[in-house]
Amino acid sequence: MRAARTAPRGGWAHLAPLLAVVTLLAAPTGADGSGPGGATAADAASGLLVVWCAVRLARARVRPLTRLAAVVLGLPVIGICVAAVASHDPVAGLPGVVRHLQVFVLVPAAVVLTLRDRRDLVTVARALVGLALVQGAVGVVQYATGTGASYMGEDVRAVGTFGASDVMGMATVVSYGIVAAVGLALGAPLRGRSRAAALVCAALLVVPLVLSFSRGAWIATVLACGAQLALTGVRRVLAAALVTGALGVVLVGGLGVGSAMVQERVASITQVAAAPDRSVTDRYTLWAAAAGMWRERPLTGVGLKGFPHYRDGHASLALSSGSDTAGAGAGFRRQPLLSPHNMYLLILGEQGLLGLLAVVGGWLALLVCACRRLHAARRTGRHLDCALVATGLLGWQLVDFLYADIGGPSTVLTAVVLGVAAWWALAGPDVPPGDARA
Repeated sequence: MRAARTAPRGGWAHLAPLLAVVTLLAAPTGADGSGPGGATAADAASGLLVVWCAVRLARARVRPLTRLAAVVLGLPVIGICVAAVASHDPVAGLPGVVRHLQVFVLVPAAVVLTLRDRRDLVTVARALVGLALVQGAVGVVQYATGTGASYMGEDVRAVGTFGASDVMGMATVVSYGIVAAVGLALGAPLRGRSRAAALVCAALLVVPLVLSFSRGAWIATVLACGAQLALTGVRRVLAAALVTGALGVVLVGGLGVGSAMVQERVASITQVAAAPDRSVTDRYTLWAAAAGMWRERPLTGVGLKGFPHYRDGHASLALSSGSDTAGAGAGFRRQPLLSPHNMYLLILGEQGLLGLLAVVGGWLALLVCACRRLHAARRTGRHLDCALVATGLLGWQLVDFLYADIGGPSTVLTAVVLGVAAWWALAGPDVPPGDARA
């Protein structure tokens, strides 16, 4: 029995705990990017969401998930538990166990159990767009007033309310908003206010994404939106390319939005092999260190939270002592490099091959199931907006994990996105093979 069919239709109260997680990410965080113990209000809300789902299921006494959904969502538990046992310090690794279970198992499962139908997913997608607009507006003001995070000696990097310690936070949120808005626009009827509003929101969010100076977020967003467009026809791809080009000319050439810095940042993407900058050199060194940890313990890895402990023993002398952060209301700080900034290599180094197969295998299963249902949605014309939003968000996340890993206040939103993708792939509305349109 599917979770989407166990609760009565009507009303919005069941979405309140989930929407609270998204909404609370608009609240400013502390100077270190979080509250006491590294937790945020959104993390607390995600815990309440999980508890609320557990209580509701206990009272309903129904099987909450299909067998396939239970297997796919539960796969990461294998790697997490084995890595915790194999850790050099199991007690020190307990926060990592909690965090990984929160992001990859508990919150995604709670999202799957909370969503009921297309209307719910569209509501969550709109909430993501709204959050992105808020964070993006703060980021644009930071750039315009010189109150952002430090970048190339100037406090102009747009980071939203996440602060200088989480420079990827706003870029991640804005990217989610763009992908969600593009999915809603492409899956909506050919005419309508909702489609026009979604397109306007996507265009507006391009500005803060550019001003985030996040190369990984740029690449992931271009690829995700490009895939969404390609799935809806060649004409839309060409039209979007023309609009994007015109928007780029207006923003950078006409309005001068970070033109020199943006051009330098874009040019650096093609120089990562020939003439990498310090951040890229550090990243290569950290990647090599993670691979070295895996070679030392290929099956189980060095354990959760073990990367910082083993880093110096596997990193070359090319690794710097840390990255400099400043601005956005915080003073200068030397931030240690405690992760490889590649989720796949982090899992490989800390959880070994067993963890990589369990966690990434679950993500690939979600991607395959989501794409199969997207194909059916394209053929029938039903729930196409759900398909494009969920598959686009999942695709963005899988690409971004090549350049980033979990950490910081925005991480809980990653769990929500994985849950949205899992709901569409495993428990979403049926898409019959006929030609009837919604």
